[in-house]
Amino acid sequence: MIWNNLFAAVLALVFAPLIGGLLVGIDRKITARLQGRMGPPLLQPFYDFFKLANKAKVVTTRGNMIWAWSYLLLTMTAFTLFFLGQDLVVIFLMLAFAGGALAYGALSVRSPYSHFGAQRELIQMLSYEPILLLTAVAIALQAKTFTVEGILGFENPLLPALPLVFVAVTIALGIKMRKSPFDIAASEHAHQELVRGVYTEYAGPYLALIHLAHWYELILILAFIALFWAQPLWIGIAVALAAFLLELFIDNLAARLRWSWMVAVSWGLGVGFIMLNMALLQWLA
Repeated sequence: MIWNNLFAAVLALVFAPLIGGLLVGIDRKITARLQGRMGPPLLQPFYDFFKLANKAKVVTTRGNMIWAWSYLLLTMTAFTLFFLGQDLVVIFLMLAFAGGALAYGALSVRSPYSHFGAQRELIQMLSYEPILLLTAVAIALQAKTFTVEGILGFENPLLPALPLVFVAVTIALGIKMRKSPFDIAASEHAHQELVRGVYTEYAGPYLALIHLAHWYELILILAFIALFWAQPLWIGIAVALAAFLLELFIDNLAARLRWSWMVAVSWGLGVGFIMLNMALLQWLA
């Protein structure tokens, strides 16, 4: 079993950037079509990545570079732990450290735009981290385990028992994907007033590292959503892809909220739905 998990983790580490980049390409294509444009080629994210990776290594500060690498390595660590079947709480805490590294990298320079983006990134973390951690608790109440391996072995799908928790996770997904109405720190498509927000002072290979980390992060969150219907797993994958497409449509239909509204929605609806769902589970038990 250990070797199977190790093989799955290595395989996921290799193919996740390919799938993540392809999903970003699909995102751009669908967004363009919804806006009446042709849009870039499906493989444009990979062209952009290799173009950035081949540029000169220019950084504002040495700390800026170190935090970019930290963001990638911590995200990959959380990703690896997930596919090794480890504890969800540890995985989400590792993901929080990765988000903190991205914000601290923006704070390590003197640009006011970068600082504004970093502060908003920390507010985003304050919005989605409680949802992810409470979701892990809600899943453990139903599946009797915090581990990914144990949840995969749980014979009943989680979605019918945790529908409100699933809605809360889709809110967190929108924030993690930096989609409207939650794109307050750095929009995926750069339609905001903060230049590039938390990414303002990143360029070249170090911006490429951040894009790579985003691809790992996207696949990790979608894999987590797939756990809501792990038996059979192909249904869970379909559910995760449906949630991804839903976020794209919401992104093109909704205007961006203020940060205070984002916190109110994520805590009021997201955390509220999870607490209500857990209360119903205890009442029906």
